[in-house]
Amino acid sequence: MEHAKDMSKYRYEQAVQCLESSKALIDLNDYKGAANRSYYCVFHAMRSVSALQNVDFGNHGQLMGYFRREYIKTKIFPVEMSDILTLLFDVRNKSDYDDFYVISKEEVTNQLKSAEYFLDEVRKYLEKNKYSQLRILLLRAMPEAASENQKSK
Repeated sequence: MEHAKDMSKYRYEQAVQCLESSKALIDLNDYKGAANRSYYCVFHAMRSVSALQNVDFGNHGQLMGYFRREYIKTKIFPVEMSDILTLLFDVRNKSDYDDFYVISKEEVTNQLKSAEYFLDEVRKYLEKNKYSQLRILLLRAMPEAASENQKSK
């Protein structure tokens, strides 16, 4: 469990770094680069969540499918996050692989705002999950506290 939390934290930090890079690239008028970094912010944020279950995937599509199935369809995360995934993934692909794709400052700024929203939702989930995991660890370490807790209910 400790490895999973460490991996989750590391991946979340990668997501934050990608978000900061996106902001810097917008300031440099590198909108394609900023779109790429906004998408990877979301990608690493999803991986930070899946790390808590010791789950990882070899490609982006598998991760997005898993995240949608396990976290969005189950209403752990808002359904808007699925739309954000689709949009950021599509724009990132066009930006990276279409030689003549042009993205405006307004579009990439919206991409950035979407990535910020996605990352904030993941942050809230991780904070909430961290405390529930800590409680589980404490109850395992102190089973008598668990039985006392049940008696008081």
